[in-house]
Amino acid sequence: MPVSSNPIKAGLKAGNRQMGLWIALGHPTSAEIASKAGFDFCLIDGEHAPNDIPLVLDQVRAIGCGTAAAAARVPVGETWIIKQYLDLGIQTLVVPMIDSPEQARETVRATRYPPEGNRGVGAAMARASNFGEIADVTTTANAEICLFVQTESKASVGNIDAIAAVDGLDGVFIGPADLAADMGLPGQTEHPDVQAAVKHCFERIHAAGKKVGIIAFDEAQVRAYVDNGADFVAVGGDTALLGKAIRGAAAFAGELRDL
Repeated sequence: MPVSSNPIKAGLKAGNRQMGLWIALGHPTSAEIASKAGFDFCLIDGEHAPNDIPLVLDQVRAIGCGTAAAAARVPVGETWIIKQYLDLGIQTLVVPMIDSPEQARETVRATRYPPEGNRGVGAAMARASNFGEIADVTTTANAEICLFVQTESKASVGNIDAIAAVDGLDGVFIGPADLAADMGLPGQTEHPDVQAAVKHCFERIHAAGKKVGIIAFDEAQVRAYVDNGADFVAVGGDTALLGKAIRGAAAFAGELRDL
């Protein structure tokens, strides 16, 4: 029995833009709500959100209650943590802070079982094999992995052609916030220099035949990225949306208090 097909990878391969939401509250309930809202994917953030492996697993299970596919960003591009996220049954990963093609190649290897990579073989005890039910996991899992590495520094922009050319990558995910900071423009993701770097990456990633991933928290910026051909797009995140809604409700309550 092979592993299940990865709907995100299949959608991207068919030329269908994948639209999703960043999940950073670290709670299964918000993940479940998002999974039922109509997104293509819900991406659990393991880098900046308060997550550990058991909590990520709870959110993956919650997302399984809806129609969105589960994706995740690992906290760091290390083989040991990539292995654990994959063993949870997550088939689409974003790996942060990749500055060179050598790092990108090592990341690809970490997501593949031998002989294509060095992913540890503990399939019999992993959720990814339905705890041993899927006997063919080590021979079929590699083909369903969807892997994005993040470009979010001046060094990575300088190496974008070589990074995007790495075999085994499905795409490159651009991180405008970290890129702006590394360019000496913290908090200025819409600065012309930052946007020029982002546009350059779009062009080079697509020229290499790979997909472009990106996140934005402003609808106008999301539309601009989509107009430029973004393929894997997060339209903000649960934390930002909740914060905005709560602050809006508090402002409304303040208006009524003063009547």
